[in-house]
Amino acid sequence: MTTPRNRKIVLAARPSGEPKVSDFQLIEEQLAEPGEGRALLRTLYLSLDPYMRGRMNAGKSYAPPVEIGDVMVGGAVSEVLRSSVAGLSPGDIVEGRTGWQAYAVTDGSGLRKVDPALAPVSTALGVLGMPGMTAYTGLLNLGQPKPGETVVVAAASGAVGSVVGQIARIKGCRAVGVAGGQQKCDYVVNELGFDACIDHRRPDLAERLKEACPGGIDVYFENVGGAVFEAALPLLNPFARVPVCGLIAHYNDTAPPPGPDRLPDLMRQVLSKRLMLRGFIVGDFAEQRPEFLQETSRWIREGRIKYREDIVEGLDRAPEAFIGLLKGENFGKLIVRVAS
Repeated sequence: MTTPRNRKIVLAARPSGEPKVSDFQLIEEQLAEPGEGRALLRTLYLSLDPYMRGRMNAGKSYAPPVEIGDVMVGGAVSEVLRSSVAGLSPGDIVEGRTGWQAYAVTDGSGLRKVDPALAPVSTALGVLGMPGMTAYTGLLNLGQPKPGETVVVAAASGAVGSVVGQIARIKGCRAVGVAGGQQKCDYVVNELGFDACIDHRRPDLAERLKEACPGGIDVYFENVGGAVFEAALPLLNPFARVPVCGLIAHYNDTAPPPGPDRLPDLMRQVLSKRLMLRGFIVGDFAEQRPEFLQETSRWIREGRIKYREDIVEGLDRAPEAFIGLLKGENFGKLIVRVAS
């Protein structure tokens, strides 16, 4: 069996503000033969996630940036084609951070096997993958929802937010979502079972959120920032918890937002209401993966958690799909199908 030629998308330039298709480059090259202690993987599905925007910048963050000319970082579900790695056999399905490419050669580190009997293998990138585990660990460890409380989640139709709200309902809470557009709001309420959902594109966002949360907000799960956070902040109850997962409204910012300095008001409310704001990365709770998989897969089987995947066909469409993700154009977990 000859080693196939690889197609991969590399970072061609660091974007200023909103990324452009020209910031990426699709190249083709011959893969090296996988030597002893290596495995050859064929990518089936590639995950596109908002955190990737930060990895395109050169600045210091919780993870190193992608260097110019390197393969774009990203999680993928792959099939093992050849292997001399202990525990990996041809035909195995694995998930790992192998990036935006059609094939990968690996020593097996960082891979986990995916059980196709548990759910469609693409869910290892969504509801049963990093986004689902982000929702599970962030809400339960930091949000600490209690029966009867109100949980508000931004980007409620997305891969993380949709799971947050459904777990909140499972835990006996009132779940209120914020999403972009009436179609997404209808899905959040009618399909996912949230108690309410507010369209953040409406000019009366703050008033409508207040109407949906007559008893205030006990947990605000932050995925967005911007106007959504500004609408939620005055409604936070004393001792409210704010797990900060993402700030997608600001990922393309090139300067501070205009207007007055809002920091003093924020800190005043943190103090007077004794608020808990804590940022987190899903890896902070890596030891909880078995518990997350067991609980969440059970809730899916029981019909208590539903999910939606937005699948784009073809590796070459990843850049434009990713740019759309940062504008909220996706509907559900955004995945690229690289191969059948």
